[in-house]
Order: sequence, then structure tokens, then C-alpha cells
Amino acid sequence: MRLLRLARILLVAQRYGLDEFLLGHERVRWLRPMINRVAFWRDLGEPRAVRLRLALESLGPIFVKFGQVLSTRRDLLPPDIADELAKLQDRVPPFPWSDVEATLQRAYRKPLAQVFAEFEREPVASASVAQVHFAKLPDGTPVAVKVLRPGIRAVIDKDVQLMMAGAMLAEKLWSDGKRLRPREVVHEFEKNLADELDLMREAANCAQLRRNFQHSPLLLVPGVHWDWCTSEVMVMERMTGIPIAQVERLVEAGVDLKRLSRAGVELFFTQVFRDGFFHADMHPGNIFVSVDPAHFGKYVALDFGIVGALSERDQSYLAQNFLAFFRRDYRRVATAHIESGWVPAHTRVDELETEIRVVCEPIFDRPLKEISLGKVLMQLFRASRRFNVEVQPQLALLQKTLLNIEGLGRMLDPDLDLWVTAKPFLERWMENRIGLPALQRRLLAEAPYLVAALPELPRLLHQRLSAPPANTPDSVHELAAAQRWRNRWMAVLSLLLAALVVVLLLRPA
Repeated sequence: MRLLRLARILLVAQRYGLDEFLLGHERVRWLRPMINRVAFWRDLGEPRAVRLRLALESLGPIFVKFGQVLSTRRDLLPPDIADELAKLQDRVPPFPWSDVEATLQRAYRKPLAQVFAEFEREPVASASVAQVHFAKLPDGTPVAVKVLRPGIRAVIDKDVQLMMAGAMLAEKLWSDGKRLRPREVVHEFEKNLADELDLMREAANCAQLRRNFQHSPLLLVPGVHWDWCTSEVMVMERMTGIPIAQVERLVEAGVDLKRLSRAGVELFFTQVFRDGFFHADMHPGNIFVSVDPAHFGKYVALDFGIVGALSERDQSYLAQNFLAFFRRDYRRVATAHIESGWVPAHTRVDELETEIRVVCEPIFDRPLKEISLGKVLMQLFRASRRFNVEVQPQLALLQKTLLNIEGLGRMLDPDLDLWVTAKPFLERWMENRIGLPALQRRLLAEAPYLVAALPELPRLLHQRLSAPPANTPDSVHELAAAQRWRNRWMAVLSLLLAALVVVLLLRPA
């Protein structure tokens, strides 16, 4: 099966003339006439960008997602290719109504007329994994119904198998293969795709994000109608707004693009550092802007199939690195890498500090239109080889999301200063994490355990301290050691009692 899929990929690449992207290089340009004579049957009448989009659509969801990510990087792609790939964000060819109806019948086990009062046959959006139709519930509530593509799981399984085979080859044949851990990255990608194919999981992700931003002035998240949700169908509140990519419409509606770009940066850092839970598929096709008077200028999030989660350790590590980076404290960036264990402990701090400074210093004090995080990441990638930096698969989604955010910011406000916008937020977050508020939260969280344990501690400590030693100390050294041991226990007891007092004082009246 893998060989058949690989053969299909090569055949599609030949059919749409994708070898043009490789053979345009001067070193191999001489091969083009030879390949054109052999593959005389293909039609190269369409422009290269159109052929690339059609090839990605033909190859299926994983390749479509690749095109979606690329479409946000206009700083790295020629304009014709970026414009054409943008069509993949919500204009993937839809699947027929007969398949939609069959999925709904299977999900609800009753005629469609008994489930919805109205159901529009034409989809309003079609993406790589599912498509969306407008409908009305029996009580007249307008909703959006997301329906999974039939047979999509089998296609994805084949592509993931090919990716895993490629990752194994990369580990064996590429000098950086083991350090970059490609198989773990593919496993992480496979897990995210599996989550995206279960619409009940997506509904749960949507509900979590909505709860996190329930009263936010920046973001709207649709509500979920759980009684109509299954693993193949998700029914949610119908949202309205202007797609964020339609900048001219936003300007005509009176939306402040500079404010919107700053709000996007704040939303990203809020999700990552406040919640540790973030929307990880923020390409323009999934983001609208509300122009309703009650929520004017707010972001509207859609498509919650891919989300990311970070542990407290990852959050702390990232915050330290970001903050040190914004302050140009490259030595702290270097030591944080070593402390985290992502760089070997024997790494020389001064050498790593110098390498980071060389990559990062040129991009400061510049607006987004003059820098590219994508290029910076590539420079850091090359520098990381020297220091054996290990790729962390759990952060792959975060890196992808950061590039999405940069792409959105560049589109809305090329003069946005990403660093100036983000630095105050991170400083507030770090102060909240390591200052008195953090101490209060931790003490309150541990209060039940402290209250349960404290009544028994004096008795247990007294028994331990009053028990005669097995052998009477015969030297001053042993007496001093015993006294130090008793002092440590008394210090522990004092700290616990002090913590209890603080907890009691902090409790609301």
C-alpha cells in the first residue's frame, strides 16, 4: 500500500509538472528538456501556482494542510504561489450531497427532516478534513453543521505511514536525523490528525476555548449543541463576520487593523502562557472578525480540530526564553536552554550565547515587514547543529502557530513591532507567576493537604525527636550533627505552621 501511495504521489507530481520547482535550479536545469520529452502526455497549460494547488488538492488532506501553512508565508513565497495556495484555506472542492446525507443518516439513525428544521445542501466552507453547512434546529436556532469527509481516515493512514518511513530513513541517512527526532515529530502529527478526525474531540476543544475566553474583549468562540454532536458530525452556534484575509472589507467596515494585529499577538500569548491551551490552526480561513455592534472588532475563532497544550515546565521555559530574548539577554537564553536539558550540560554558555546573539540581534527594532521569523528559525536551526540542540516534538504545534500569527500580523499591519507588543504581556505573566499572587495561589491549592497533615505533625515530630538514639554520640561532631538534624525538623514545622497562618489570613471572610 505504501508503494502504491508513493507511486501516486510521483504520478501526480509528474502530471502537474511539479518538477519545475526543482529543475529551475541552475545545477539541474539541463534535465528539464529530457523529462519533458519523456512525460509528453502531461498538460502544462496552467500557471505553475495553479498546478501546485491542484496537485496538493489531488494528493489529499495532509498535502492540503501543508499548502495552508505555506500560504501564510508571503515573505518566503512568490506572490503568485501565495495567492493561489490561499484558496486551500476554505475552498477545497466539496464532497457531494449524497455523501453528506449518508453520514447524517448514519450519525442520527433517523431521517434528516426529523433532526433539523432546515438544512442547506450547498456547503458554506469546504476544507481538507470536513465541510460546513448551515442549518436550523427544530426550535429555529441557526447553526453550523460540520460533516467529516467520508473515507478520510484511510487516506491519512497511508500518508502517515509514508511519512514514518521517510522519518526512519532520515534518522539513518541524515547526519542530523537522530538529533531532530523525526519519528517523534511524525507521531505527534499523527496524534493531532487523529484528534481532528473525531469531531467530538473538536467539540470538546471548542467548549474549552470558549470557557477560557468567556468574557474576553478580544475573542468570540461558538457554543456547542451537544445533543446533535457525534464523532462524524459537529453542530455549533452559527457565527458571522468578515474573513480576516479580506482586508479591504475590514477597512470599509471601520475595523482598526493596527489594533486588530496587536490583539492577535495578545491572544496568542494569553492562550500559551495563561491557559497552556491554544488554537493551533490559526490560518486565515479559520479566523473571522466580528462587525456586529455588540462584538465589533473581536476575533471569531473557527475550526478547533487542532489544539496545543503545554505543561507548566514548558510554559516556564518558554516564558524565560521569550522574556530574555525581548530584553536581549542572550546569556539568559543560553543558560535556560542548558537548564532545561535541551542542550547538553557540557555546552559552553559563552559560545551558545554568541551564536544566539549573531542570529537574533539583527532583527530587533524592525517592523514585521523587514524581518521573517521563518528565516530566523532556519538560522537558529543551522546554529543548533553545532550545539546538538534536540527538537522538542511537543512544541512543534507552537512553532507552527507562531508562524501563523506572524503571517496574520504581517497581513494586517506590516509596521507591527512584535517584540514591543509582546514584552509587557510576558513581564506581567512572569510577575504573576513568581510573585506574591503565585504564592497565594499555590498555598490555597495546597491548603486542604496542609490542614489535614498539620494536626499530626507535632506528635510525630515529638516522637521522632524524643526517641533515644541507637548509639549514644561519643564525639562533639556527632552531637552537632544530631542537633542540626533536630533544627531542620523544627524549621520544617515552623514553615508549615507559617504557611497555615498565611492561608488562613488569605481566605476570604
